[in-house]
Amino acid sequence: MVTEVLPGPGPQTTPLRTGRRGGHLLRLITRDRVGAIGLVIVVLMTAAAALAPLIAPYDPTAMSNQRLAPPGGDFLLGADEAGRDLLSRALYGARTSLTVSLIVVTCAGTIGVLLGLLAGFYRGVLDAIITPATDIMFSFPTLLLALAVVAARGPGTENLILALVIVFIPSFARIVRGTAMSVRREPYVESGQAVGLSNTRLILKYILPNSVAPIAVQFTTSLAYAILIEASLGYLGLGVQPPQPSWGSMLSSGKSFMEISIWPSVVPGVCIMIAVLGFNLLGDTLRDVLDPRLRGRSSR
Repeated sequence: MVTEVLPGPGPQTTPLRTGRRGGHLLRLITRDRVGAIGLVIVVLMTAAAALAPLIAPYDPTAMSNQRLAPPGGDFLLGADEAGRDLLSRALYGARTSLTVSLIVVTCAGTIGVLLGLLAGFYRGVLDAIITPATDIMFSFPTLLLALAVVAARGPGTENLILALVIVFIPSFARIVRGTAMSVRREPYVESGQAVGLSNTRLILKYILPNSVAPIAVQFTTSLAYAILIEASLGYLGLGVQPPQPSWGSMLSSGKSFMEISIWPSVVPGVCIMIAVLGFNLLGDTLRDVLDPRLRGRSSR
């Protein structure tokens, strides 16, 4: 899943301070109803994951004799087939999904941005190597490529992270390459070259600042997709391994008991849906408010 974002205008001559720019962006997001909903979902989910050890009522791995207990009583959201509290496991599952997704997207974004800058700014041999390589990776379905890497290296958190990093690198590389190629032809970049600015200075002063908006949008939407793929691989038993809670593994273990109790499958399924929805809504709004050509259309 790739979110194509057109590069914005050139850098401002009198840029706002970082704090003021961040406050202005936050106001633009909260003015949009859809963006505000996405932001609230992301903030609440992040807070729940960070505070899981404090707010979880039970140890997520502690078993009891109340197997498949319905919601209410000792267990607010019910218990799974081993008598473990579903609320506690859902909170720790959020912690697992967010941690894995943040590591994956941060590492993939860093590598992808670097490759995109090299391919888009220097062109030539570097572009001839990097662009076909990313195109080849794009030719494979994302989940299938991640599944192949994990299957080759074996299940586990480390191999899951490695597989997802490989999967998400091409998205960032393609977007940043397009922005770099566009900005490189701008008059102010040519003026910088004429006065003797080094390539590194040109990239840091002109190319990278113009790539911030598309990178931010891609980062947000990639988090949603990373959560979905992590849950998919966990469902297949190739992701985070028990006893560590994971939404995907919870969904997988609960499917065998659907006729007796639906809650072991419903709880992680709803968590996955809400998390992906929140990041997608926030990403869509970021795309609108960061691109001046789309900002006027955001009147939801």
